[in-house]
Amino acid sequence: MTSPNVRTGARMIVDALRQHGVDTVFQVPGESFLAVLDSLLDARNDVKVVTCRHESGATNMADAYGKLTGRPGIAFVTRGPGACHGSVGVHVAKQDSTPMILFVGQVETTALGREAFQEVDVAQMFGWTAKWAANIPHVDLIPEYISRAFHTALNGRMGPVVLGLPEDIQTATSAATDAGAHVIAPLSPAATDLAAAARLLSEAERPIVIMGGTGWTQESCDQLRQFAERHNLPVTVTFRRQDRFDNRHPNYVGDLAFSPDPALVRAMADCDLILAINTRLGERTTQGYVSPAPPRPRQRLIHIFPDAAELGRVYRADIAIAAAPVPTAAALAALAPAANRRWDGWTRALRENYEKTWQPVPCPGNVDMNAVMAVVRERLPEDAIIASDAGNFAQWVQRFYPFRRLGTMLAPAAGAMGYGVPAAVGAKVIAPQRRVVGFIGDGGFLMTGNELATAIQYGLDPVIIVVNNGMYGTIRGHQENHFPGRVSSTDLTNPDFAAFARAFGAHGETVTRTVDFAPAFDRALAARKAAVIDVHLDREVVSTRSTLTSLRQAAEKKRRS
Repeated sequence: MTSPNVRTGARMIVDALRQHGVDTVFQVPGESFLAVLDSLLDARNDVKVVTCRHESGATNMADAYGKLTGRPGIAFVTRGPGACHGSVGVHVAKQDSTPMILFVGQVETTALGREAFQEVDVAQMFGWTAKWAANIPHVDLIPEYISRAFHTALNGRMGPVVLGLPEDIQTATSAATDAGAHVIAPLSPAATDLAAAARLLSEAERPIVIMGGTGWTQESCDQLRQFAERHNLPVTVTFRRQDRFDNRHPNYVGDLAFSPDPALVRAMADCDLILAINTRLGERTTQGYVSPAPPRPRQRLIHIFPDAAELGRVYRADIAIAAAPVPTAAALAALAPAANRRWDGWTRALRENYEKTWQPVPCPGNVDMNAVMAVVRERLPEDAIIASDAGNFAQWVQRFYPFRRLGTMLAPAAGAMGYGVPAAVGAKVIAPQRRVVGFIGDGGFLMTGNELATAIQYGLDPVIIVVNNGMYGTIRGHQENHFPGRVSSTDLTNPDFAAFARAFGAHGETVTRTVDFAPAFDRALAARKAAVIDVHLDREVVSTRSTLTSLRQAAEKKRRS
């Protein structure tokens, strides 16, 4: 007699997703997971399936989902080319510590290792990029492997998992028992460690708190803010984590990113204690492993991170605590303030230095990007989501848009171009009621701008601002620094981006003068469909602090000296 629990592997996969709370799947269809697509059709009341136009779009949308919800973003791609195209989103999720599960349709188990049509070795290809990568070897193991995938993606340092789905296990049947929903037990800091950290803090004169990483909730961000207020500590955030701490708050002193405030960089060198919470202290945060300098920093270091394997990997901390951000923030908020606080003037000075960065440098040309950002600030509500691509243009977002609450910033700390459009589209899938504005350069827009079709198909209305200076601006800036006056391979010939948008059925605008941006932005917001505003900047405009000419002159002066 057949057991009532007998199901196909594809049905087991979909049932497992539902049990783990999955409500959205991003995918590009392939013949290697047709059975799963068929089972998802039966689950359409519980799981929304978003069809994307490129696998990198699907994985970047899944990354955006993971960033905004704290739950693993789910993507499905086909084997071979699909896996290769989708790998960029996996790399972003790894470097950004974003929970994600990528399912890759795979050749049949009997064909594995034979270089069958479009076969890819999932474990070998994704073994370093993902936290765990494997093929599910048998239909009976589907619940176990998917449960392990969720626990791996969410435990410790969050990140991506990749599972290969051989075609034959999708159609095979099994009576295997479901694993049920995942359960995460976040690591809490020990009371003795917290007491030691409090003693170290009480001895400091110039402390700095660095806040970063994933796994935060709004409540834990509020608790960290309460801790900073009670102790009057200066708080900085890591690259593209500005929504962790209200930028308007008097204890916020800036972000450690590309092109950071020089005064903040000096402060990092001058401080005598660093309280690093939920950050690896990676290359960007430390300005190239300089401040602090490994292996034993000159400053006292309290390093709190949810993965013990990261503690001591680069930096030898005075106090190393393996703990997740949520229980850490709650414990820090309960600490009594130091009796002899000597850093009030230090905190005030750092905040004053940060406020000076709000004063923009003049922007050459007919469009002032500083004025563009002023309009965006004025028009958007506090819960608006800003999705940013990689590139120098993003410095205007970092420097001149005040992030106020968690879940309002989507940007690739991994520095991958092409993230902005799919992230903005994915954000509208996740939070259709909220305003979403994406910033992207002209180079990055043509990498994934095709996902406008996804926005139109699902009736989504992100506003995409293309910062267009006719070149790969970041690389051109590096050229001027290293090879002044020698331009190679960075100039771009672009289409009419507004016409490109209209061809998809989106709203399109072109802005060539500062005065035209505000009405164009208002029309885009009112269009209630996907919109693109093509903002033409002068080619001299390469960052918030430099022009091409100033970079070239500085490099030439350095060469002559």
